[in-house]
Amino acid sequence: MAKKLVIAIDGPAGAGKSTIASRLARKLGYTNIESGAMYRALALKAIESDVGFDDEKALATLAERSRIQLEPTLGGNRVLLDGHDVSHRIREQDVTEAASKVSVHPAVREWMVEHQRAMGERGGVIMEGRDIGTKVFPDADLKIFLDADMAVRGDRRYRQQPQTTEVKPENVLAELRERDRRDRERAASPLLPAPDAVVIDSTKLSIEEVIAQIEGLIVQKQASAARS
Repeated sequence: MAKKLVIAIDGPAGAGKSTIASRLARKLGYTNIESGAMYRALALKAIESDVGFDDEKALATLAERSRIQLEPTLGGNRVLLDGHDVSHRIREQDVTEAASKVSVHPAVREWMVEHQRAMGERGGVIMEGRDIGTKVFPDADLKIFLDADMAVRGDRRYRQQPQTTEVKPENVLAELRERDRRDRERAASPLLPAPDAVVIDSTKLSIEEVIAQIEGLIVQKQASAARS
């Protein structure tokens, strides 16, 4: 039986991380651990608890009192916050923006990393986020940094918005630029490829083409492990 790997997929918003990780996990029979969904769930709790996004101490305390679970389904993970299904709510624009602000705090990230490592310690997992290969699983068997042109990422993110939304494409692109700036400039685990990550530019690639590339890398890793 081929060794089940720990696979880290990092990259900026709109690069396709969530879609790729979800589909690849189902195809391989792996567990998809969405770090972004976990941050979104905490951000939602901060909104509902009226905790300021700049109050690191209060956010860390809130995290310690939270129970965030990911339950795999055929359509992707179901996200539970303190036992309540928040899968759809955490994808809304206000939570998306809040998650980016909440995630910059070192204390919050430390709490998240501890729980993410526990969830993936047995292998057979695909984790996507912004610091998986550099912070959460620095010893991951395979590290991918998925990127794409800013305009393409903005268009993808706009198309993900609910059809009833009145958000304009230019506003989505502006928010994406600001989010990139925060992610790349934050002091704790800034967004950047791990030294040993394989960088894949998905600008001109379909989802299937990206998955095929990663599957090829997985086969190489498993073959190498079998020889050693």
